[in-house]
Amino acid sequence: MKILMYQVDAFTDKLFGGNPAAVCPLTEWLPDDIMQKIAEENNLSETAFFVNDGDAFRIRWFTPKIEIELAGHPTLATAHVIFNHLDYARDQIPFVCKSGELKATRKDDIIQLDFPAYDAAPTDPPEALIAGLGRAPREVLLGRDYIALFDTEDDILALRPDFARLAELDCLGIIVTAPGKECDFVSRFFAPRAGINEDPVTGSAHTLLIPLWAKRLGKNDLHAWQVSKRRGELFCEYRTDRVLIGGRAVTFLEATVTI
Repeated sequence: MKILMYQVDAFTDKLFGGNPAAVCPLTEWLPDDIMQKIAEENNLSETAFFVNDGDAFRIRWFTPKIEIELAGHPTLATAHVIFNHLDYARDQIPFVCKSGELKATRKDDIIQLDFPAYDAAPTDPPEALIAGLGRAPREVLLGRDYIALFDTEDDILALRPDFARLAELDCLGIIVTAPGKECDFVSRFFAPRAGINEDPVTGSAHTLLIPLWAKRLGKNDLHAWQVSKRRGELFCEYRTDRVLIGGRAVTFLEATVTI
């Protein structure tokens, strides 16, 4: 069997920036173990698979180790593929996933993702979190992920995590964040338990970050950078129970997978 696969750099307008994701259009679902093996073979943060059922695009995401229930940058990459490579004429794509319904809307060169908003509550930092980050954050919150708040962008850039210690934490990932120098906030994202030591750009992390910073900064329109080595730019909006996460994307690769 041969299937088409694209590799797209998401949340960037330049090749070799942002976060690369693989995208596989399917006519019907492959067995779960085959999709997991393809993701492991790709060795990217996520590989997205989708099926068009006529009313919506059903989408699933796999890291090299596990299937996850919500992912931002591979959804942006998938929308980019549908808009630019599959002759999709509309400006909005309906997605259905294990976390519910999502939408991707094309606005000029920006693709805007409509995702659920999530809150995080203050918590006492586990010893493995402080040891794994190498320094104590100003504040720690817990939602789907741990969120460690620091005072400055330089604090975020200076972190050199111990991923073995962070992998001890019972969560999908660890978000570190601070006010930005030339944007509203910056972040990095570590997920060693999912097989991703540092994710270059993490759309799903912003379902937690956007409500957090919107409330703290008293504004609903936010500009963010994820300051990994590849860096990614996000245009964000807080809408109480939803967040809009906008970004650009570029195609790096078109290929055929033989299985």
